[in-house]
Amino acid sequence: MFYHVKDLQYNARVSAPDPRFARVLLEAFGGANGELKSAMQYFVQAFSCHNPHPDKYDMLMDIATEELGHLEIVGATIQMLLGPVNGKMKDVAENMEINKMMDGKAAKENFIHQAFTNPQFLVSSPGSPTLTDSNGNPWCATYVSANADLTVDLRSNMAGECRAKIGYENLIPLTDDPYVKETLMFLMTREVTHFQQFEAALETIQPNFPPGVFQTSPKYSNLYFNLSKGKDARGPWNEGESTRLKEEWQYIDDSLQEVRSTNGLVDRKPKGTHRTEKEVQQMDKKLAKERSKEVLSSLPEGAMSWCSYQDK
Repeated sequence: MFYHVKDLQYNARVSAPDPRFARVLLEAFGGANGELKSAMQYFVQAFSCHNPHPDKYDMLMDIATEELGHLEIVGATIQMLLGPVNGKMKDVAENMEINKMMDGKAAKENFIHQAFTNPQFLVSSPGSPTLTDSNGNPWCATYVSANADLTVDLRSNMAGECRAKIGYENLIPLTDDPYVKETLMFLMTREVTHFQQFEAALETIQPNFPPGVFQTSPKYSNLYFNLSKGKDARGPWNEGESTRLKEEWQYIDDSLQEVRSTNGLVDRKPKGTHRTEKEVQQMDKKLAKERSKEVLSSLPEGAMSWCSYQDK
């Protein structure tokens, strides 16, 4: 159940109208990394963990609801930045700017230029935000990632918060309005907060790497193929110990020869790892049973109800 509180979570303000920045800010409203995408992603993800992970359900719903509040903050800011556009467009009889098009070529070209700052602000929804990105592309449900596996979804959310954070970081220098900068700084900060919350939630699920259930083959999990010519770079991504599986990286300098000499890698023997194929298969079976039981045991028998109502 939702209800709306008319107070914004953050006191959004603007110093003066700025329709051009309003267009840019649409990225945070209806863009691929905007607030609506985040809200819908966490909202959808929450359903699959309602029974097996009620604590994660609670967290995802809380953050999804906060993101809807952030969508409201961005929308309110865009509305204020558009200033009197809506009112001027309503005055179609006498004072509408389009009448100036009759005053000469220069005036006509200037009006067209202003309109193409974002035509939708003048035509489709005069003086109001739209669920599009800054180029007018409509918001799309394919922005949402929900895999019904928390070890995947939480990582996806962490990456999404990073993209949203850098989006606000790039928006802040584009406005000179100190009030708008403060609002964007608040929203950017909350992205970092949510990243840490998702990260902490992921750490409560053990094991959580690799994501999902199946483990990885020790024959291929620590191979680095040098597939470029020129000066080669070495670092912790291709030498030393791998970060999670703690295997020794195997640097394959002649990738073509390696593939040909091992029958397309099929006959390759594991090197630099303590894991064996047998251990991997045992872990696959063990984890599959645990995760399956985790979900199935949380399902009630007989008729089901999503929640129980209690007087408080």
